[in-house]
Amino acid sequence: MKYKLEYKFQRKKKKDSIYFTSDWIQSTTALEVGEELEKRNDVIDMLFYDEKGTSWTLKELRKLNEEMEEEPHDFIIYFDGGYHKETKTAGIGVVLFFQQGKKKFRVRANELFHDILSNNEAEYAALFHALNLLEELDVKDVTCEVKGDSQVVLKQLEGEWPCYEEELNNWLDRIEVKLKKLHLNMIYSSIGRNENKEADKLATQALEGKRIYSKMQLL
Repeated sequence: MKYKLEYKFQRKKKKDSIYFTSDWIQSTTALEVGEELEKRNDVIDMLFYDEKGTSWTLKELRKLNEEMEEEPHDFIIYFDGGYHKETKTAGIGVVLFFQQGKKKFRVRANELFHDILSNNEAEYAALFHALNLLEELDVKDVTCEVKGDSQVVLKQLEGEWPCYEEELNNWLDRIEVKLKKLHLNMIYSSIGRNENKEADKLATQALEGKRIYSKMQLL
């Protein structure tokens, strides 16, 4: 979960205050910054806003972080799909990063799908597979940052671009059902192919018949 920090800086000489707002920052960083600002006498009315728009005081955020300490959080999902038109098969790749306690983990997985009609459908299948991985990890009520290199699919997922293909609308429906079931909040980010190499490689390996699933703790 990411938070935006807002507070007032009290100027002594001018006897007025200036309002400051931070960028979106990870929960642990937000808490660290908040605790540093708490020590200052010139910082007042400090609040943290999460990605759902809920506001938290420093005390409330500290308690929330303690409760979440052993729960998986700070999810980042990379997904990609590769497509063979001749065989109507799709290789999909997913790389999932998350934190649990003070440990960081990475899950790498791929899968082969049949009867796929386009590369865009392969991308949808990849994201749906990522949601299945989250369900297997018993993940609920979290925010996930989703990164992919298909702007069409990401814009359709956000609802900014229309989707006219029946097969893609079917995937959109399945994804929406899964998101509601797991109570997930998704933030979609478009990235370049160079930033998505790991998911792309997993998709290619699936098309080559190489099945991969690994979960490892990162240093």
